[in-house]
Amino acid sequence: MHRHVLSVLVENNSGVLSRIAGLFSRRGYNIDSLSVGETENKEVSRMTITVSGDDYTLEQIKKQLNKLINVIKVIELKPGQSVYRELILLKVHAPLKNRAAIIETINIFRGKIIDVSSETLSVELTGDFGKISAFTELMTPYGIIELVRTGFTGLQRGTTQISE
Repeated sequence: MHRHVLSVLVENNSGVLSRIAGLFSRRGYNIDSLSVGETENKEVSRMTITVSGDDYTLEQIKKQLNKLINVIKVIELKPGQSVYRELILLKVHAPLKNRAAIIETINIFRGKIIDVSSETLSVELTGDFGKISAFTELMTPYGIIELVRTGFTGLQRGTTQISE
């Protein structure tokens, strides 16, 4: 099974997200991550949907998405031809004895400390899946208190645009 990242342009109307989620549910496809937001055109939103499956499953998903009235365009963001990013917010147990080591790790990963308390640090970090996973793994021994990930979002490299 491969991870596939789909970029989907949709009309910015209420209920579109529900219809797309329903399509995945009815067909028995799992969404690994989902990121949605307005584009430069307020009437259009972009969904970045990450799914796992073989090439046949991917083609079926794309066909089903293209049948929905509110879907404008569906493309796969291929590795090497696209840039992916994910945001993580993480709260880690950081008593004074460990704080310097934790801050050094945050700096190595180019993270940003967004909140400090006497016992914790809250961190913001962006990057690809590997970077986020590696950072999370390094923070685990210190004691992750809370963690939230946004899911992938991405763009094609170069001058290529989804709206072409």
